[in-house]
Amino acid sequence: MDKTDYSHHFIYTDWTLIETQLNPNKTHHRETVFTIGNGYLGTRGSFEEGFTHALPATFIHGVYDNVPLVYTELANCPDWLPLVVSVDGDRFRTERGEILSYERQLDLRRGIVSRKIRWRSPGGKTIDLYFERFASRADEHVLGLRCQLTPVDCDVLIEVQGSINGYPENQGFNHWEWIDQGKTDQGTWLHLRTRNTRISLGMAAGMTVSGTDAAIQVTSPPGYPTLTSTFQASSGQTITVDKLVTVFTSREVENALQAACDKLVQLPAYSALIDAHEQAWDEAWHKSDIIIEGDTKAQLAVRYSIFQLLISAPQYDDKVSIPAKTLSGFGYRGHIFWDTEIFILPFFIYTQPKLARNLLSYRYHTLNGARRKALHYGYKGAMYAWESADTGDEVTPRWLPPNDFYGEDIRIWCRDREIHISADITYAVWYYWQASGDDEWMRDCGAEIILDTAVFWGSRVEYDTKDERYEIRGVIGADEYHEFADNNAFTNRLVQWHLQKALLVYDWLRNIYPDRASTLERQLQLTSGRISRWQDIINNIWIPYDPSTGLIEQSEGFFQLEDINLADYEPRTRSIQAIIGIEAGNKRQVLKQPDVLMLLYLMRQSQEFPYTQEMLQKNWDYYAPRTDITYGSSLGPAIHAILASDLGKSTEAYERFMQAALVDIEDVRGNAEDGIHGASAGGVWQAVILGFGGVQLAEDRPTATPQLPPGWKRLQFKLHWRGEWHEFDLRPGQDHLAPLNIRGVIFDLDGVLTDTAEYHYLGWQKLADEEGLPFTRQANEALRGVSRRESLLKIVGSKKYSEAQFQEMMDRKNRYYVEYIQTMTPADLLPGTIVLLDELRQAGIKIALGSASKNARTVIEKLGISDRIDIIADGYSVQRPKPAPDLFLYAADQLGLEPEQCIVVEDAAAGIEAALAAGMWAVGLGPTERVGAAHVVLPSLAGVHWAELRDKLSSSK
Repeated sequence: MDKTDYSHHFIYTDWTLIETQLNPNKTHHRETVFTIGNGYLGTRGSFEEGFTHALPATFIHGVYDNVPLVYTELANCPDWLPLVVSVDGDRFRTERGEILSYERQLDLRRGIVSRKIRWRSPGGKTIDLYFERFASRADEHVLGLRCQLTPVDCDVLIEVQGSINGYPENQGFNHWEWIDQGKTDQGTWLHLRTRNTRISLGMAAGMTVSGTDAAIQVTSPPGYPTLTSTFQASSGQTITVDKLVTVFTSREVENALQAACDKLVQLPAYSALIDAHEQAWDEAWHKSDIIIEGDTKAQLAVRYSIFQLLISAPQYDDKVSIPAKTLSGFGYRGHIFWDTEIFILPFFIYTQPKLARNLLSYRYHTLNGARRKALHYGYKGAMYAWESADTGDEVTPRWLPPNDFYGEDIRIWCRDREIHISADITYAVWYYWQASGDDEWMRDCGAEIILDTAVFWGSRVEYDTKDERYEIRGVIGADEYHEFADNNAFTNRLVQWHLQKALLVYDWLRNIYPDRASTLERQLQLTSGRISRWQDIINNIWIPYDPSTGLIEQSEGFFQLEDINLADYEPRTRSIQAIIGIEAGNKRQVLKQPDVLMLLYLMRQSQEFPYTQEMLQKNWDYYAPRTDITYGSSLGPAIHAILASDLGKSTEAYERFMQAALVDIEDVRGNAEDGIHGASAGGVWQAVILGFGGVQLAEDRPTATPQLPPGWKRLQFKLHWRGEWHEFDLRPGQDHLAPLNIRGVIFDLDGVLTDTAEYHYLGWQKLADEEGLPFTRQANEALRGVSRRESLLKIVGSKKYSEAQFQEMMDRKNRYYVEYIQTMTPADLLPGTIVLLDELRQAGIKIALGSASKNARTVIEKLGISDRIDIIADGYSVQRPKPAPDLFLYAADQLGLEPEQCIVVEDAAAGIEAALAAGMWAVGLGPTERVGAAHVVLPSLAGVHWAELRDKLSSSK
């Protein structure tokens, strides 16, 4: 059911976000909301025709350029969107003329933004305009834009100009030097280079017009190559203009311009590009989708978060990572924080592990930057930057200008003191390894990250001889309202945890990959003294914790700070720090975001100290009321949602979840114009899966203890764990479920895929008539699923035959049967067969045929479905027929699956008995009296869909 939120002029459906009214005051916010991308680049949702004060931007991963004050930033790349439409000389812009109707839509399933407008020009001509655009997920260097124009009440002269804008700016700063531009037979091109980093970019564009005869002309104003077409359009006539753009940079290829021009020449038509793009999105959603029934707004918001994560993750580049604002805005200059590893990465680890590996490899490639930072501060090992870019060097601004024109510059201490990021990265590396079993990457990359950052911690901790303990002084923890903390519990415990894992990884390397261990021992100077110091730190680092109260002190002296009642400051639209000031925030017990609770959350999965339900309850009661959860940090609400869910606070859990889920769509914090809150998007996924789904990742497989919000009727998703996919289908009231892990379906042939039973009957009837044996259709029912020998024994009854005669009759019947099936065609497939087979293949489910017939291969070929069947188990495969389980066990073995991972679809009692004996799921087709022992009974495959069948099996557990 659709849901309209009139305050934001949005309609929510399961897959689309629809804007129903143009609001000029929300221009920059909506540019963020309607961002598209493909993992290589992101393009903000600016209008093709332009708009006053718009901030069009396209950001490409890794294209950084130096800039004063903030070190480096992602350079706003040439704008590929411009498409100017003029109607009888009046240029279409939404600020001019009259908007008669307006709708903009983001289709998450297809990765397409579209816009429908009915516009009356200043000259009184009414025209319908339809725009759509996509950044191809099938080919990341291809961009597409379509405009369809339909005069409503008149004949008009239309001019369309499609351009590349070579003068993009980062809020007033242009990072690009013009090199050259020109035209080809296919279109036009532009060649630029960043001013300082010297990254060259080649962009080429072509345009076609269909629905009328129209020529394309090329003009080349400096930095603005343009394709122009002019044509007459009659009332009611629709003209389609397609603009295709290709883009490369010297980060990927030696000659970016040549690559762009060559790619443009090779492109198929717009429709073919869209098809490939949609297929690629189908594949992505197949792995990563979450289905929520009963809450359309939550469904759309969750898919929106997943969409934003997918379009920001590099598919083919492991030297870049996801910035805090993804590739959607100018906020944080495209810098990478702990947001990626702690908040965003879990989504990729458990649904897109190849992309997770790319993101973590970025940290490996930037280890030298981390080493340079450690050296600069006088430490050893690798000290990761709080904000990093292409090299891994620290790019957090040292100073920021004040909001008050006459105020003093603001010192940014995060670069010096927020050092927990080195442990955060190790946390992500460890859990990627646990989930993926990717020993090769851990050997070559991950181990070096963990060990060299452990070397840093060994040099950063201090030993207090008075109290005989290790301490870490002068840090910023997860809570950034306190800029100078000693012995922050979050930091100290993560360092302890980090060193524990470093020792485990070191032992693993020495046992499994001794050569690599030796190399790292030399390279990182992993002496026995250094290793023993790590163990000493583990044993003696101080965690400020009072076992008598169960309270963890956020940092030394925190409980002595002045307390605060946040309710005294309501209502408000700003952070507490903005209201009371930085210094006052430092002196009060007020948090920007979870700190102790963040520590409990990170230890929640492994159930390690200090996580227990009792500890969580006590520390929640203390810290949650003191956390500026509304306007402090966008990183907090999703974590609070998960922990509130653990504590049974379903109302608060849902409230915090929706606060995170709508942070960008509804501009909850008033800053969405700066770009997508990437960490919040990742936190939303975690809140659904780990919080509401209650997923725990055990050694053998994930399990779920669902605690669904009120109104949610169903929560469905899949997770990748140690090489296998595990599917969850959760509903209210379920408790501690293992996933329904179906990976193969084994179909019987006769009576299931086709009605060869009729041909068997005709063959037996002919034989029986020749031998003078009584045989009827009713008697034939007893032969379903029975071998040829057993069938003949039933037919002959007490009449005596020699073995030779018996064999001759079986051969004769088979001859008759083979003659009959020669006439079979695909038209003989039973209703629903093709649809189900195709859905199974699309879902990645393996398919087998399990038939006692020795003619099964012939039948499958005649039916035209041999390309849809992975393996065939037939009468030649095993000795014992059904109801023995041998045939189905053989089929599962050939598919490489365990019996419990397989479904058998049968129409015979013997087949159901065989499936159950094999330990498989059984789906029976036919009357209950025949196949009632099956887990699920259906009349036939007609109208059966894979998702529904899986649901029925889940319900039968």
